[in-house]
Amino acid sequence: MADATSSSASSAASPTFDEVFCGLLPRLYRRAVMLAGSRQSAEDVVHEAYLRLAARPQRFLAHPEPYAYAFTAVLNVARDAYRKDRRQVLVDGMDGVEDAGAGGGAGPGGAGGGWDGGVERRQAEIEAVRLLGKLSHRQAGIVILVDLDGYTIDQAAKIMKVHRGTAARHRARALDRLRAYLVESEHGQAGR
Repeated sequence: MADATSSSASSAASPTFDEVFCGLLPRLYRRAVMLAGSRQSAEDVVHEAYLRLAARPQRFLAHPEPYAYAFTAVLNVARDAYRKDRRQVLVDGMDGVEDAGAGGGAGPGGAGGGWDGGVERRQAEIEAVRLLGKLSHRQAGIVILVDLDGYTIDQAAKIMKVHRGTAARHRARALDRLRAYLVESEHGQAGR
C-alpha cells in the first residue's frame, strides 16, 4: 500500500507531456516564426512538432533539456515544410508587395519620434525573419540557438546533433551571408 501511495505521489509531482510542452510554447512559436517566415506557417510547424513529440512523450520528458529537444523537432518540421514548398512552382514574384510594405513604416505614425505602439519592434522582427529566411535551416537554427537563445557553440552543436566545428562553420557562413545581405540592402537604398 505504501508503494502505491509513493508511486502516485511521484507521478503527481512530475509534470505531464502537455504541461511541459505548453510551458515551452511561447518560445517555440517565436523561433518557429523565424524559421517558417509567417505566423500561420509557424503555427503549423509547432503543431506538427507537437504531434511528432507526442508520439513518444517519454523521450521528450526524459530529455535533460526539453526546449532543445522540442526546438530540434521544430527545426526538422520547418526544414521538411521548406523542402516541400520548394518543389512547388511559384506563379509570380512579390517584389511590388514587399516594396510597398517597406515604405509604409515612414507614414504619419512613425514621424512623431515617440512611442509607436510597438510598430518599430515588429518591423525589426519582420526584418529578422526575412533575413533568417535567406539562410539554410541549419544555419538559421544555429544563429537562433547561439545569438538569440544564448547557447554556446558546443551546446548548439549538441542540440542540432552536429560536430562543434560544423556548427561553428554554419554560424560563420550564416553571419557572413547576413552581413552581405545587409551591405547589399544598404547599397540598394543609397541608390534610390
